[in-house]
Amino acid sequence: MDSWTKKRGYPVIFAKLEGTKLELEQSQYLSSGKLGEGLWVTPITLCYGSYNARKNLLLREIHGSINLSEITHSKKDSIGPSDRSDQYSTMELKDAGTQPNWIKLNVEQTAFYRVQYDDELAKRLRSAIAAGFLDAPDRFGILDDMYALCSACKQPLSALLSLMGVYHREIDYSVLSCLIDIAYKVSSVVSDAIPQSAADFKSFTINLLHFEAENLGWEPIPGESHLNAMLRGQILELLAHFGHEKAKVEFIRRFNAFLNDRSTALLPTDIRKAAYIAVMQNATNSDKSGYDSLLRIFRETDLSQEKVRILSSIASSPDSSIVREALDFSLSSEVRNQDALFVLRGISREARETAWLWFKENWEFIWKNWGSGAMTARFIAAVASPFSSEKKADEIQGFFSTRLQPSIERTVNQSIEQVRIRAQWVKHVQQQNGLVELLKELARQKH
Repeated sequence: MDSWTKKRGYPVIFAKLEGTKLELEQSQYLSSGKLGEGLWVTPITLCYGSYNARKNLLLREIHGSINLSEITHSKKDSIGPSDRSDQYSTMELKDAGTQPNWIKLNVEQTAFYRVQYDDELAKRLRSAIAAGFLDAPDRFGILDDMYALCSACKQPLSALLSLMGVYHREIDYSVLSCLIDIAYKVSSVVSDAIPQSAADFKSFTINLLHFEAENLGWEPIPGESHLNAMLRGQILELLAHFGHEKAKVEFIRRFNAFLNDRSTALLPTDIRKAAYIAVMQNATNSDKSGYDSLLRIFRETDLSQEKVRILSSIASSPDSSIVREALDFSLSSEVRNQDALFVLRGISREARETAWLWFKENWEFIWKNWGSGAMTARFIAAVASPFSSEKKADEIQGFFSTRLQPSIERTVNQSIEQVRIRAQWVKHVQQQNGLVELLKELARQKH
């Protein structure tokens, strides 16, 4: 137990296929991508081509080996197709026999470590996911691990994109929520690293989510779970952020109906924020009608949830002047002190620099108003961490060098570290060949 309780971090397990043996190696996982030191007693669980073929062991050394030929099928403690509650419950595992056996470590994500598979094992897992042989926790874990390794520059972006592509018929909430979160982060990195491919990545993501968007629709379905309601909002918010034209037209239609009748069923609460974001995507300094309409709703409503939805949306405009106005509004007497942060968390990527300049200009007011409390730290994280260049990290460090206080020191350092890690990832992406062509190809695919 000491290897876990008295040591910082956690391990990443490298899995490589060598004939009939699975070679394992462990090291410390670091989001910076640097080589870490450490040795854990790691509980390894794996299944081999089926949830009925399992192996459990403790990896006590840096290296380990498993003879796959010794793994036999057993119904004891197994999870088969009959135990599943997701969309793959009707799949039959007998089809797996026509393909090379897949291997999944950390079955059901019960242990705390990352897994990096070699190219062959990763390819087999993609096929297994596409064929429906893996349960939702394992589909989640494979995707989450791949993103973590990719952002740490341990895997190429092409590997993550290839993996994302096999989730086009996913309907599980936790998996899709993870996929959506990753899509936002990758979109930001692609926009900074290869801006000419930003639109292609957005098209790829929109196509990827088309299946579930069609399933969920625009309005609540009688008897649906609360997870479906939340997922509908998340998917539609992504469509709004990524500029899906058909969705934008529909959002505007429903928003206009809502302006005329606040009780209309055309804009239920679970998609309202997505509609507000779509409205703000059209807001410019020369046409502020959408922005002004949202402020009017904000002033008319007594519901705090509605106010938060609006505050979270009004800075999502790509027009920096509109964002600047929204940021000024967040410090006005009309917005409760504890709600100002929602505006900063909704800032569009295009207005990052505007938000940083505004923050520096208003630093004295922010410090006087919120002082050493947690809100100040959250302001810093929201404004400083979205950047992705060493130059900006140095600038942020320089700004706080004469303003650092014990209460914000950790947040400032963490934000600067995040910027440097993202800058490293951007450089890594820029060095990878064929990404522009790959993204063009992925953008053309229809699922």
